Amino acid sequence: MRKAALIPALLMLGTAATAQGTNPQVEDTDGPNMVIEVADAEGTSKGTIVLDLREDLAPNHVARLVELTNSGAYDGVVFHRVIDGFMAQTGDVENGRQDGDTAMAGMGGSDLPDLEAEFTEQTFDRGTVGMARAMDPNSANSQFFIDLAPAPFLDGEYTVVGQLIEGWDVLDSIKKGDAATNGSVTEPDYMMTVTIADGDTAAPAEEAPAADAPAEEAPAEDAEG
Repeated sequence: MRKAALIPALLMLGTAATAQGTNPQVEDTDGPNMVIEVADAEGTSKGTIVLDLREDLAPNHVARLVELTNSGAYDGVVFHRVIDGFMAQTGDVENGRQDGDTAMAGMGGSDLPDLEAEFTEQTFDRGTVGMARAMDPNSANSQFFIDLAPAPFLDGEYTVVGQLIEGWDVLDSIKKGDAATNGSVTEPDYMMTVTIADGDTAAPAEEAPAADAPAEEAPAEDAEG
């Protein structure tokens, strides 16, 4: 069983979230692409996001994402914690299944062992993909998050595993959580299907209308374990 996975609230205390602004210049590297079709709680597709996984930065974490994707573990897993102006978090394959009880989503991981941190100097920008973890730096497992806005306060504290390269509007459309409950989402969006493609053969994203610009608010707790 896994423990609570968090981006500790104290890490952000007093830090206002930055508005998402413009999309950064990104490129598709040689790593595999993680292709995620996002759906709302009713099962209606919102489009596709494509994540370029950075084996050059975090080979062990990327191998974990690929393994869980290829096993089908991520299919049907909700975005359980989404904080406007900060990030969208998902990947709790133990407690976050859309067709089950998600009351404990964010508190679990997978039945695979935790990973040792692979911290780098890579900065957390809009669209950066990071591995969620508990207080122990070596506790990342299956949960990951995608930044909605630059988050340099995470630099060197969380393992960067990739970068969004397609589907910016779909990312922004993911249903936001309640700030009063630290981003917890009621009837959350979820990953309908997740597949791995070669870096140069990723499916084009089907983009949904952009969400409103995020309001400033202090991010919160949970991130994975």
